Amino acid sequence: MATKNAGLQAKTRLLLALWDLGGVNQEVKTGDLTKRIISKGKKVADYKVIFEELEKKGAIAISKKGNSQFIKLVSPDGLEVLGEGLRNPDFRFDGTIVGTWTANALLKWIGDQDEARFNTSEPVNGVKNAIVSYEEFEKVSLKVYEQLNRDYNLNNLVPIYRIRREVGERVNREHFTTWLSGKELAQSNADVLGLPNLSKTNQDREAEALKNIQQILNLVSLYNPSHLCYTQTPT
Repeated sequence: MATKNAGLQAKTRLLLALWDLGGVNQEVKTGDLTKRIISKGKKVADYKVIFEELEKKGAIAISKKGNSQFIKLVSPDGLEVLGEGLRNPDFRFDGTIVGTWTANALLKWIGDQDEARFNTSEPVNGVKNAIVSYEEFEKVSLKVYEQLNRDYNLNNLVPIYRIRREVGERVNREHFTTWLSGKELAQSNADVLGLPNLSKTNQDREAEALKNIQQILNLVSLYNPSHLCYTQTPT
């Protein structure tokens, strides 16, 4: 148990120090990091296994530039491992004195977590996690599209109502319709979602529309037989 707790403490202290040194946004020299975490009686070599384990887990990325080695905290995996370590009931600091950098880093971490919880839980028009920008909607809608397409084997024919259902009340109907119409979506992403390409001629769009209708009918026919009716107009 002591060995397990020692490993938990070493990994968590390493990630906390890396985070405090700005390791999420920039690479940090290994020497600057080890100056903080190496306690009395320990050597850099004692942390070799921990570095390797965290790199294998995807929590950190290690690179070399010339003779110097750099470490970066990978987001979000590294942050999740750090958070789990700090919340672990077995996590403890050895000794009777906690270093100043450790105390300050913990206060900073707590402050950031409180701010993050406030930002994600604050309702917008009474809705939590509301989508308030086109950029966010674009990311969410494409992620939902890919997930539905993968999970239900829809062969790139994901019904819009399914996307609407998954997004739910996070975006109002007016914004959903406007953003999904392709008016503000990047054309490449509009193509992925199967939206009309406004740069094409009317003839091309009509041909594309017919193809889309055929695909829709093929999909519907898997569940219910469909009938196509034509009305002859006088010439």
